[in-house]
Amino acid sequence: MNHDYTNALINETSPYLLQHAHNPVNWEAWSPQTLQKAQEGNTLLLISIGYAACHWCHVMEHECFEDPAVAETMNANFVNIKVDREERPDIDHIYMDALQMMTGSGGWPLNIVALPDGRPFWGATYVKKEDWIRVLEQLSDLYKKDPAKIEAYAKDMAQGIKTINIVEYKTGNALVDVAALKDAVKNWSRYFDTYLGGYKRAPKFMMPTNLNFLLHYGTSQHDQEVLEYVHTTLTKMAWGGIFDHLGGGFSRYAVDTKWHVPHFEKMLYDNGQLVSVYAQAYAATKNDLYKHVVEETVRFVTEELTDKSFGFYSSLDADSIDEKGDLEEGAYYVWEKEALEKLLGAHWPIFKDYFNINRYGLWEHGKYVLIRDASKAEIAKKHGVSLEALNHVISESVAILTKERKKRNAPRLDDKILTSWNGLMLKGLVDAYRYVGKETYLNLALKNAGFIEQNMTRPDGGLFHNHKEGKSTLNGYLEDYTAIIEAYIGLFEVSFDETWLFRAKALTDYCIEHFSDSASGMFFFTNTQDSYVIRRTLEVSDNVVPASNSMMAKNLFKLSRFFPEGPYGALAEQMLKNMQDNFHEQGQNHANWMQLGLYMSQPFYEIAVVGNSYKETAQKIGAAYLPNVLLAGTEKEGTLGMLKNRFQPEETPIYICTKGVCKLPLHTMENVLEQVRF
Repeated sequence: MNHDYTNALINETSPYLLQHAHNPVNWEAWSPQTLQKAQEGNTLLLISIGYAACHWCHVMEHECFEDPAVAETMNANFVNIKVDREERPDIDHIYMDALQMMTGSGGWPLNIVALPDGRPFWGATYVKKEDWIRVLEQLSDLYKKDPAKIEAYAKDMAQGIKTINIVEYKTGNALVDVAALKDAVKNWSRYFDTYLGGYKRAPKFMMPTNLNFLLHYGTSQHDQEVLEYVHTTLTKMAWGGIFDHLGGGFSRYAVDTKWHVPHFEKMLYDNGQLVSVYAQAYAATKNDLYKHVVEETVRFVTEELTDKSFGFYSSLDADSIDEKGDLEEGAYYVWEKEALEKLLGAHWPIFKDYFNINRYGLWEHGKYVLIRDASKAEIAKKHGVSLEALNHVISESVAILTKERKKRNAPRLDDKILTSWNGLMLKGLVDAYRYVGKETYLNLALKNAGFIEQNMTRPDGGLFHNHKEGKSTLNGYLEDYTAIIEAYIGLFEVSFDETWLFRAKALTDYCIEHFSDSASGMFFFTNTQDSYVIRRTLEVSDNVVPASNSMMAKNLFKLSRFFPEGPYGALAEQMLKNMQDNFHEQGQNHANWMQLGLYMSQPFYEIAVVGNSYKETAQKIGAAYLPNVLLAGTEKEGTLGMLKNRFQPEETPIYICTKGVCKLPLHTMENVLEQVRF
């Protein structure tokens, strides 16, 4: 295919950057060389950050960056840099903080104008063509006429960017206790939507980190109100249009309060974490809906996001080509009533009630997004059929529509492989195997872990961040290490192959050497050997994905239980001390930290199983919802201290330990659960 324009992005591997490779804008990728070029020419930087599945990024590209008149303004006055936020989260952190300081809000596309050295002074998200040209001309003109004014503002902005990311090293011995956590949850719960789940607002984001903590907290405190909120949220999400009832998997968020109409992109990081949460919720309740969500989400990832080498791709786009040939958000997923009725025939009456092909399920322009709002028992009773008959109708209807939907143009795939997101999905598979029990989940987890070791590992033992077309090019960020460490610890707990635990330990030791900030007791987001602009970020606030520092602190805590002689426990305690003052007012942004608080303020156990039937016994224990337990097992003798000198011929004793000190052996699962359950 011939193109009128080709810019430097043609040499990149990121699908998002490649989408812009034939814009008339002279885009370049972020690099020290690009920044040096701007400084040598004293030229302003225009930094535009987005990602492949971002709907409004595509809109702005079409309206602005594909327009030669816009490109003329941009090329004449700026060094134009395109950034894939998923490849370069370190850059995204800096400029998202800047945008929020300037405007009070954030989002993507994230557009920043900065001095040649990278210090920002203007920012916005989506901007219409006419406004875009006007503001760029004004900024360029101002820089030529009054550079001192811009320099002063950029200097203050850079100082602010540094200041808001300072973490104080807290002294003292007191760690957060259960009473303080209870108070924090009570304050946080004011925002809970107890009827529809999530928070009392739209849009609604799925917050797996928060749900994970609240499930643990509610269970440990026997707090039925919190547990009811968690299960309401999990149920409404699973019933909602945000869950793909045909193909499995979740979209990124819902634009409304009832989880109905999603922003249709599907992200690996959401689905990996949600598999974990639903698997744990299934273990706690044996609710078949949760098991169904786990199975369907893993099926989606396996079918749609798995590379032939068993790495996991990043996302599916929100947009796809509709029947008119236009790129339209949600076109792949929505239905018209007449088409459904024709396709489903005799199944139509039950299907339309089950998935609300009515005013409740209507989106716009006669399009419906499938959504449930009633239990199977209620629908079966209304139609006078058995649950078995209802399941048959829905199963056949889903098969018919799935076959029909595959005739449509599929959403575009972002096929880059990110280490951090693969770690989240690997942990999801580990939990799916642990709690649902399908051997195929463990097999896929082991294949993915093998892919990571073979393709994402640096010669010095560290990690790369990205992989595409056989190449890994970016050094790993803290999020890559913490996600993989957590997944490997979990993989050890279900496979009992010590290789994974010792690899987790080695990666943690690497982080202590290369990412530690001695001033704060925390860990930098970037390797201390790598370059940075304005600041070296400390990522501490939990969001849709937990903060890399909270993940590291939890990993350190867990490793301290397997390796009590190491420095891990003291490091985790210091990190918790630094953050715990935030819990009361900002619980929703510190849920992963608060779970660490639960670990440290309540009984926490290691369970060691040794003997011929250790796997079967450990798997039965592991299938119970025990968030305050770590598992280890071996047939005769293991390397870990808790596994040494435990073997008894003809028996499989179970040892409950705390910080390496073990009680007398037990021999039944019932006795074990009696001692470790809340």
